[in-house]
Amino acid sequence: MFSNESLHTPQFNRSISESSMDNSSMEDFWCEVKNIKESQEDGQDDSLLMEVKPVDEGELEAEWLQDVGLSNLISGTQEHDGQALLSTLTRTQAAAVQKRYNTYTQTMRKKNKHTVRDVRDIFGINDPPAFESKALPPIPSNGVQHAFKKPIWKPVTNTSCTLEKPCPSVAEELSFEISFSEAIVDGDKESQKNQRIRKEDSALPKFIVWKSRFGLTEVGDLSLEDVKKIRYLSLIELTAFYDALGIELKRNRIVRVKRRENALFGVPLTTLLETDQKKIPGTKVPLIFQKLLLRLEETGLEVEGILRVPGSAARVKCLREELEAKFYDNSFDWNKVRNNDAAGLLKMFLRELPSPLFTMEYLPAFITLVDKISKIKLQLQALHLLIMLLPDANRDTAKALLHFLKKVVSNEEKNKMSLWNVSMILAPNLFICKGKSANKEEMKAAASTAHIVRLLIRYQDILWTVPSFLISQVRKMNDAAMINNKKQLIFDKSVRKLLRRKTMERERPERREHCDVPEGVIRVYAPLHSKVSMAIQLNSRTKAKDILARFQCENSRETSDKVPNQSLYEIGGNIGEHCLDPDTYILDVYHVNPHAEWILKPKIS
Repeated sequence: MFSNESLHTPQFNRSISESSMDNSSMEDFWCEVKNIKESQEDGQDDSLLMEVKPVDEGELEAEWLQDVGLSNLISGTQEHDGQALLSTLTRTQAAAVQKRYNTYTQTMRKKNKHTVRDVRDIFGINDPPAFESKALPPIPSNGVQHAFKKPIWKPVTNTSCTLEKPCPSVAEELSFEISFSEAIVDGDKESQKNQRIRKEDSALPKFIVWKSRFGLTEVGDLSLEDVKKIRYLSLIELTAFYDALGIELKRNRIVRVKRRENALFGVPLTTLLETDQKKIPGTKVPLIFQKLLLRLEETGLEVEGILRVPGSAARVKCLREELEAKFYDNSFDWNKVRNNDAAGLLKMFLRELPSPLFTMEYLPAFITLVDKISKIKLQLQALHLLIMLLPDANRDTAKALLHFLKKVVSNEEKNKMSLWNVSMILAPNLFICKGKSANKEEMKAAASTAHIVRLLIRYQDILWTVPSFLISQVRKMNDAAMINNKKQLIFDKSVRKLLRRKTMERERPERREHCDVPEGVIRVYAPLHSKVSMAIQLNSRTKAKDILARFQCENSRETSDKVPNQSLYEIGGNIGEHCLDPDTYILDVYHVNPHAEWILKPKIS
């Protein structure tokens, strides 16, 4: 979180961050800062600056309640989604909501604003609910709790990163079954300042994520509506997590961003994607960013000092102007772009985003997770929740970037770029604050930002996985919302008449089909196969990949080019759309969501 005004010489800046490092060199970091400053000495368009202004506590809490989907607590309306969300909260999450709501109501009363409800009216007549601190299995949509056997666990392959030098022999286990904030123990609550960051890659522990019978889920495996709910719950959980550690979760409030149009650099990711999707539907990462990454992957991974050795500032400036003019008409000659110049363009693209890749709003939270939390495991959990909060465009672009950086580090023997070197080079480009409110003191976070990038690269496979306790809460939220909607429909005569007509058109044949399917049997649809549906009897060993293999066997005469690789999707019931892990035990999912439909279709990458 730095400003251009606060960039000083490498010698001065090194002394600032010395207390946060174990006498490790930050030379690469400060050289990169110097290069950035020199590249901007010819002036910068002030209209692109983003300002961050302070607001009073009541406004912050009101914005927080809106951001977590609980605006009904402010408006006083009985919004079903808000009620459903409240019904899913754990004890620590409910306490976090109660704390913010209390602060909001107290501030409003002092200002003599409108009447606000007492928190007891929100959570119950007497006290907030006493939520169980242990993880509970999701409640199925029919309201019946099924008996579950103790989950069978097994290590996940390729989840713990293997980029760097050997880690400690004993790997630490990560569990996604229990809320992070609920798992905080007294020993974790010690807030330590000025933590010494070791640059050795071996200082980072090896983590193993154990896969439950429900498998693992990435954000892209869920419907957009459910991802929105994941963000609500992630912000509540992150706040509860920081509360449990005794740390204040700080956020920036953005008041002005002037956007550029019809350009490639200095343009919001969403604006670029709107243009790109007209050319290539379904594009998730800006095409210019994809091309820069591809160029570097093809010719630059083994170049010594790639990312570190700067290209010619004048040449990079000319290339940028030419790209702006020729990129979309495919007349730009990529063969004349040198590797170091391509790296310079890549860093320039990241640096000049109107809103940082990891968002201006949560930059203070990123810094805090290093400055205030000493244990790597807790840092990783906080980082995990922050990644869950990213907008789709930011998350997908960050994923592409980190995947590329992983390849750079894997070629360390030839390019001489270690994990720590890469992290130091990228940190100034990802965590520079363009706002005028930044000051010299923020330069103290230099080592912290490099450590954050290192965690992002090292543990990226873990960070893209949605914690299963959040998915369980989404299921419960959808169940509660369906129950509330059914109650509302009972009193709406016009809707009842409409439903009666729809029942004659659609529901009766569907009900008859469901009645014909015995308990424990699912009907899987495969529109792209010649055999478009199949009834499958489930047992405790049936996995998603077994069903895929069954269809491949039944349609063995089909050529592979006619039927692309497909995944099994769980659709409807208490989930919007869920692409299942091949190792998912389907009977367990069936018990949790008995009203789901099952479809084979290609996974959107």
